Amino acid sequence: MKEFLKFTFASFIGIAIFATINLLIGIMVIGSILAADSTVPPVPENSVLALNLSGNVVERNNEQDLPIMKYLGTEMDYQGLDMLTEAISKAKDNSQVKGMYVELGPVSFDSPATMIALRRALNDFKKSGKWIVAYGDVVTQGAYYVASAADKLYLNTTGQIEFKGLGRQTTYLKGLYDKIGVKYQTVKVGKYKSFVESNTRTNMSDEDREQRLAYMNGIWNIMTDDIAQSRHIEAARLKQYANDSILMFAQQKDYLQMKLIDGLLYPEEVKAEVQKRLGLDKDDDIMQISARNMALAEQPKKKDKGDEVAVYYAIGDINDMDLSNLTGETGIVGKTMAADLRELADDDDVKAVVIRVNSGGGSAVASEQIHHAVELLKKKKPVVVSMGGAAASGGYMISCGASHIIAEPATITGSIGIFGMIPNISSLMTDKLGITYDEVSTSKYTNAVERLVTAKNNEQELKFLQNSVDWGYDRFISMVAQGRQLTKERVHEIAQGRVWLGKDAVKLGLVDQLGSLDDAVKKAAELAKLDDYHPQAYPELENWTDRLMKQLSDNNNYLESAMRELWGSHYHDWVMLRTASKRNRLQAALPFSIVVE
Repeated sequence: MKEFLKFTFASFIGIAIFATINLLIGIMVIGSILAADSTVPPVPENSVLALNLSGNVVERNNEQDLPIMKYLGTEMDYQGLDMLTEAISKAKDNSQVKGMYVELGPVSFDSPATMIALRRALNDFKKSGKWIVAYGDVVTQGAYYVASAADKLYLNTTGQIEFKGLGRQTTYLKGLYDKIGVKYQTVKVGKYKSFVESNTRTNMSDEDREQRLAYMNGIWNIMTDDIAQSRHIEAARLKQYANDSILMFAQQKDYLQMKLIDGLLYPEEVKAEVQKRLGLDKDDDIMQISARNMALAEQPKKKDKGDEVAVYYAIGDINDMDLSNLTGETGIVGKTMAADLRELADDDDVKAVVIRVNSGGGSAVASEQIHHAVELLKKKKPVVVSMGGAAASGGYMISCGASHIIAEPATITGSIGIFGMIPNISSLMTDKLGITYDEVSTSKYTNAVERLVTAKNNEQELKFLQNSVDWGYDRFISMVAQGRQLTKERVHEIAQGRVWLGKDAVKLGLVDQLGSLDDAVKKAAELAKLDDYHPQAYPELENWTDRLMKQLSDNNNYLESAMRELWGSHYHDWVMLRTASKRNRLQAALPFSIVVE
């Protein structure tokens, strides 16, 4: 027995020592990876900015951006517009960088405005006299739009281009609900407030079709006009290509005849083209710097000096509470953003604030909380709103009180309206399953919410809900009228849930001017009378340790990634169903989103 215990103890000690050694080795490996990640290589002489246009391009990447995630298998394929545009701006001003190489892969943009802003950055890069060469195998429509700004656009000899116009199919669930005995009760203000229609109709209403066609045609016109100018093709001809589906069946030589590309090349031929532009021999290596490293590169710039202009990113759905554990997306939490704005108001180092809004709205209560915080902030320092892909419904509510509003031409904004939506399951539970309900209460309407869900006769409760929505809408248009110096009657004319593009919103007085985030920063500095200033982004991103622990412990990311793949364009519909019980019953939300691929 003694020998057995000795052997067991020795084995235990051996295993413990082995595990400790492996742990130490693991820590050393992770440390070396992190150390390598934290070291940004200098910009090579006679180099090229290598822009890999693939994956998902979003307003701001809040996910991890560490090479270690590749080793852990948890890397998320996202690129932030803020990082890409900063890299392009630095490369433009850096004498070591001679040009840009854009490699086109499967890419989607979270909004047309994001796509247009990236293309604008490429055009700005060219103003320095530097060149851009783009190349791809299978080029999606969004990628082609951005790359059409290049000096030369090449396609693989067996490559393809997608160019089909804009569209979105919407799912209507009323037929399903009728079969199972569920009826969605909705109350709303605004004939264009179509968010509820997917649960209450079997097809698109005339009003919703009208507004969707208006903004899609507006965005399509911007895209075709920009491509036409860069590629020297008539915009009408481009639209005809898409309308006739010519490109779906085109051969590679047809792309040349249509002037959509400058040549059909193999990869080594594209390399030779870049080498020639750099004055290199064919055996010489091309010195490349990635967009990420370019953005992190130390470079003396004016933005590092002077007074601070805070740039606060308000991205995603507006919620009363943090729903990231359900949706996998952080979004905007009303009380959190309001608290952040109060801190910026009290920070004497911050002389002006730019709020970059990219949100289709959400909770009306949370949106009003933020609106109030913006008004308080404006009393202390200038507040400029820069609208990204969307600043609609609740997203417009949090914007309308700013000192000045700047929108992208393709920003989806407006959608000034309120709705409430509650499912009634009485037919399912009582008629089909035989479940009945009875109640006791001290007051007549104690169980009003329960009756909305389970009772067949609840007309009075619905009237109460409609009164809440009417009050919310009147409050909303009052905020807009005060913030935009319009009459309530005029706001009502252009509101009613109607969606507008940024370029149209200027004419209506909902927006002050068109422009970029940089324009908004300049305007904020002008209003604050600053001669020397620099932007500072808020909220601060998580540090690497927080992000690492989150990735190691949060399996929800795998689920969300899988669900995105499975549901595709219907992913957001699934998220709405998943979080319905957690959302405020009064919503100021955009009924749709546009993802450009």
